[in-house]
This record gives sequence, C-alpha cells and structure tokens, in this order.
Amino acid sequence: MLIEVKNLEKTYIDGAETPALRGVSFSIKKGEFVAIMGPSGSGKSTLLHILGFLDKQTSGEYRFDGKTIDDYSKEEVARVRNKKMGFVFQAFNLLTRISVLENVKLPLLYSGIKESQWDDLAKKALDSVGLSHRLYHQPSQLSGGEQQRVAIARALVNNPEVIFADEPTGNLDSKSAQTVMTILQKLNEEKGHTIVLITHETYIAEHARRIIRLLDGKIESDTLVNNRRKADHFVK
Repeated sequence: MLIEVKNLEKTYIDGAETPALRGVSFSIKKGEFVAIMGPSGSGKSTLLHILGFLDKQTSGEYRFDGKTIDDYSKEEVARVRNKKMGFVFQAFNLLTRISVLENVKLPLLYSGIKESQWDDLAKKALDSVGLSHRLYHQPSQLSGGEQQRVAIARALVNNPEVIFADEPTGNLDSKSAQTVMTILQKLNEEKGHTIVLITHETYIAEHARRIIRLLDGKIESDTLVNNRRKADHFVK
C-alpha cells in the first residue's frame, strides 16, 4: 500500500484550539487516481500537506510506502519529497526570471542525478505535457494553462511515485482546466502515476476513479466513480 492513514488528527493552536482533521482513516494503492473533495475549511489542504510530508499530524498514523515521517531524518524526508513525490499547486509557483526548461530542472538539483542528464529529463517531461515548443520562454510569456502544465512537468521530472495536486485548475479557465485534467489522466492511465487531487469542483473530481469527501475534518464518503468524466480534447 502506498498511502495508509489511520485515525489522523490535526489541531492548530493559536490562542485557541482549532481542529482541522478529526479521526481520518483511508488507504491509497499505487496507481490509483483519488480526488479529495470538500468545502473551504473541511481539512482537505491540511490533509494534503500531511500526505506530502509538508506538515505533521497531531495524532494518529500516516505511512508512505510503509514508513512514517518519524522513520526518517530531516535529510531523508527532503529526499523522499524530492524523489518520490511531485507537487502541483494552484499558484503554479514558477520562478519568473528563468526559462521554462530551467524551472522544470529545479528538482534535479537535489536528486543525485548527473547534471549531464538534466536537460534531457526536463525536455522529456515538457514533451509529455505538450510544451516542447516553449522550452526557452519565460513563465510570463505563457498563458495560465501553459504555466500549470510547466508545473506538472516540474513535478514529473524525477518520475515520482505520486503526484499531489492541490486545486491545480483553480486559477484556470474551463478549457485550460480540461487540458490539465487530460494530462493528469494520461499520467495515471498510461504512465501509472498515483494521483492525489484536491478540489472543490465536482466536475474536476469526476476525472478521478475515486472520490473521498471531507466535511468538518471527517470523511463524509469514500466512493468509486462509476461514470468517470473523460478529458480527451488535448492533443500534444
């Protein structure tokens, strides 16, 4: 099992206690495409940060690939995030003063992969999202949808076991959102990447094969998607 969560609790303390997660339990197998849904304040982004070793739970257990965050040193946690996890955020988080190619190469700085291979790996990742013609453009020269595709390529460049996508279509128009979801589906179906998607939009969640719904920090439902939405307009 790639991801195992048992009785996860997260409480923020800032003068008063604010519970964000309340006894959450589920597991995700390698190769699954899971959407985590919920209204604002339901705990979905908090959960994603814990799954990505960006934050730590107050209590309960989280195992990634059989190990908890406490099984690693700080250096090993950073290595796991770099090599086994890819992250895509709503805000793209691209560096504006360097090219698309250089942005995608950034995770390779700490990968241990020989620098002579970086260009080829980054170009391959950009090719997989249909942006081979934008290698030397700067992010400001791209549309929002293209910038998010660069962010996906950057998440892919180390060939991670799982891609965590936090509201990846939140800043995009409907056509660009469809393109991004097509890419994520192809990565799951054709390349076998595990995808964990955070969204509050039902039509986006329906591209996944399974939807976990959160409400007030608890799992409200965990269901398979019988009529999975197709995203097929994107042509590389």
